[in-house]
Amino acid sequence: MKTAGEILKEKNREMVCISSDKTIRDAVRLMNDNNIGAILVKEKDQIVGIWTERDLLHNMNLPEFNPDTDIIGDHMTTSLHKAAHDTSILKINEMFLGLFIRHILVEKDGVYIGLLSIGDVLRASLVEQDRQIKSLNKIAGWEYYENWGWPRNKK
Repeated sequence: MKTAGEILKEKNREMVCISSDKTIRDAVRLMNDNNIGAILVKEKDQIVGIWTERDLLHNMNLPEFNPDTDIIGDHMTTSLHKAAHDTSILKINEMFLGLFIRHILVEKDGVYIGLLSIGDVLRASLVEQDRQIKSLNKIAGWEYYENWGWPRNKK
């Protein structure tokens, strides 16, 4: 079963970050430019929060919310959920479902090495299931047994 670190290697994408003093509009622009649904927020080279599409939707209903002047650091989510790089797909899926989240930071040796979305993990899960099904079909098919030299019963 694949791990968080293996999925990140296949994903082959750097973490997209924004400074906490930038505006919401800047964050949305950066997310659109990178075709992503979440952006990590940094202060002094430290990841201190995350801003997601959900955060934007929740804040849009606030009467005082202005994406052109409001600062991302004032609206980001600061409770960061993380998983070790050797965490299995199964455990990560449990975290997504149990915590009602869509993004998890991946950590190795105390350093964040990437961000996984629920879509990344779902894609990896489906590829793994497809591989397993093909392997089982190969074993269940006659070719597998014919290669052993067993005679096939003909009716």
